[in-house]
Amino acid sequence: MSESQTPDELSRLDAELAGIARRVERRIDPGVTAMVVSVAVLVLIGAMMLSWTGSARGWEILVGAVELGLLPQLFTVTAVGFGVVGSALALVTRRWGVAWLCAVGCGISVVNGVWAIWSRQIGVPEGASGPGPGLILAVFAVLTLAVSWARIALHR
Repeated sequence: MSESQTPDELSRLDAELAGIARRVERRIDPGVTAMVVSVAVLVLIGAMMLSWTGSARGWEILVGAVELGLLPQLFTVTAVGFGVVGSALALVTRRWGVAWLCAVGCGISVVNGVWAIWSRQIGVPEGASGPGPGLILAVFAVLTLAVSWARIALHR
């Protein structure tokens, strides 16, 4: 090997190592928190099957079969989008950006959920029912997801 080739080989090796370092930096290792995320996603899916208010279930609100107003429907969309789909995608890809998106999205969803509970308690006509166990359980599940994803994203 000649000496003129050695610097070229070293620069290629250096570029390859820098590329590997960048790929490693973009990945997360959720560790034990991945189990907490998985259980919270399952709880959220189960909460979609429970009563959210009166006889309306969460999945019915999600698909638009029951009209309860903007806030409960907004919460179902953000909870399923960030809490279920986003969490599954983040656990599979282990990308830092997706984990951060889940943390922020689930945080927004918690606010939407609290507003949805509030909307079922304030200004509801006489005889209408308030928030059901499914809605309250879904808010706690999304809160757990928001905290878990924030810990994972900030731990990197």
